Amino acid sequence: MYIKIVAKTQAKKESIVKKSKDHFLISVKEKAEKNMANKKIIEILSQYFEVPKGKIRIVNGHHHPHKLIVVGDIL
Repeated sequence: MYIKIVAKTQAKKESIVKKSKDHFLISVKEKAEKNMANKKIIEILSQYFEVPKGKIRIVNGHHHPHKLIVVGDIL
């Protein structure tokens, strides 16, 4: 499954908000440096979708707040 997210870094509180079927807004406390925010986003999505972290991958947007992420196995 592909999902699109908008990441907000350096937030006071971590949260995930479902905007539509495949659009999410994720807030993390980490800075957007040294891949820290991306790792936390993957951890939050792993808990939300109840899948291992290894099944979540950022496809596009590694250096941008708008990201395309694949969750689970895509054949």
